Amino acid sequence: MAQEIEIEFKNLLTIDEYNKLLKHIPFPTESQIQTNYYFETKHRSLQELGCALRIREKNNFYQLTLKEPHEKGLLETHDTLSKEEADNWIQGKVIEKPETIARLKDLGIHLSSLHCFGSLTTKRKELYKNNIIFVLDYSFYNGNSDYELELEADTRENGFTQFQELLHRYQIPRRKTPNKVERFFASFEN
Repeated sequence: MAQEIEIEFKNLLTIDEYNKLLKHIPFPTESQIQTNYYFETKHRSLQELGCALRIREKNNFYQLTLKEPHEKGLLETHDTLSKEEADNWIQGKVIEKPETIARLKDLGIHLSSLHCFGSLTTKRKELYKNNIIFVLDYSFYNGNSDYELELEADTRENGFTQFQELLHRYQIPRRKTPNKVERFFASFEN
């Protein structure tokens, strides 16, 4: 099955903190651009279950991902989409894909109830070091923008230690940081 456990740590940043990290950590000069298209039911059934469903477009590659809570992080279930399939999903014509659709059905989510609420675009810089992916994101959506530090780790312990050390070294306060899909949907309420 096309699944993986994601262990990540996140912290929203000010623009000054973002620029400080860019200056002191050898991130690549160029950003990768990715756009997430978020899907939900009218009654936000996925959010009630702590789940999120998106299509990510990156370098002309489209991936459908369902994220679910898991004791070790987030359980991600993936299916690859063609551009045509992604366009159909975005236009409300859901194309059944084996892995993700099976999980949605297990959760009691009817495919006909899903629709695209919009998109969030991110300019991402990544650095891999010590079994950690260090990520700096600048995201914009629904007239909002934000900056974020993210660490994806091989273990919770390694990730937490590296994350705490990085925040301490650059004197960045720990902030409660909702994930991107939560920030995206919260932008409709502001």
